[in-house]
Amino acid sequence: MQSRVGPAQWAMIAPVQALLLGVIFVPALYVFWLSLNKSSFGLAPSFVGLANYAEILADPYFWRSLRNTVVVVLLVVHLELLLALGAALLFAGGVPARRTMIAVMLAPYAISEVAAVVMWRFMMEPQVGMVSRGLAWLGLPQLEWAVEPMHGLLLAGLLSVWLHLPFTFLILYSARLALPNDLYEAARIDGASAWQQCRSITLPLLVPAMLVAMLFRYVFAFRLFSEIWLITQGGPARQTEVMAVYLYLEAFRYNEFGLAAATGWIMVLASLLLAIPYLRQMYKRMFAPEGVS
Repeated sequence: MQSRVGPAQWAMIAPVQALLLGVIFVPALYVFWLSLNKSSFGLAPSFVGLANYAEILADPYFWRSLRNTVVVVLLVVHLELLLALGAALLFAGGVPARRTMIAVMLAPYAISEVAAVVMWRFMMEPQVGMVSRGLAWLGLPQLEWAVEPMHGLLLAGLLSVWLHLPFTFLILYSARLALPNDLYEAARIDGASAWQQCRSITLPLLVPAMLVAMLFRYVFAFRLFSEIWLITQGGPARQTEVMAVYLYLEAFRYNEFGLAAATGWIMVLASLLLAIPYLRQMYKRMFAPEGVS
């Protein structure tokens, strides 16, 4: 028997719906309207249709920023997932001083991005940084992040992983603790090894949580800005520019608000394209009726 939502239920959720409408839907519509206009300081917006989108798609700096964004996002999301999954399984299996170790794992989430970038920049300084000195002592090449574009993107990606690893770890660790112990007891009785239990029980049951974590991280990582801006500001010669930095420059350096708004909507569409495979998997595993693919 299907329950119906009555006026009382609608009244209870109305404040939340109004909040979502006011802070998400209405601003999104305004940004879309702005993306169809030529707009700058001191000038009234003038309708230009899709000209802003055409200008952005013809800009080689945009395509470079899109490529850099995709590369960094793929690195960040997958490396972060592997590290968080390994840490979640390790903690669930039992580690000494677990409460203290969990606090250590969550510590990066309590640090502001600005403070984290300053700390990492000092550690990675080619001449005086402790990490750079350690790499030189081991005979390994240093990260020349100030002059080598790929090194700058790599440093920003590693910093993003370090900052946001606690988020993915909490999702996977909570999901692992929620798995029923009866399954593991039955597997041990049947003689399954620890690796067989992990492969046949833990990983399949953690797939929904991993999909949720990856979906959130794809959306968040695609908006990567602070790490790149505070480390390289998109340099040298805009080689390390990502889409959020491209949007920032169009809006606040070149005062092209229409182009910046169009860039924002392109970012939304690009992140949605990256997220579609994970959304489909989530739907099939969590919401689709049995037998429907």
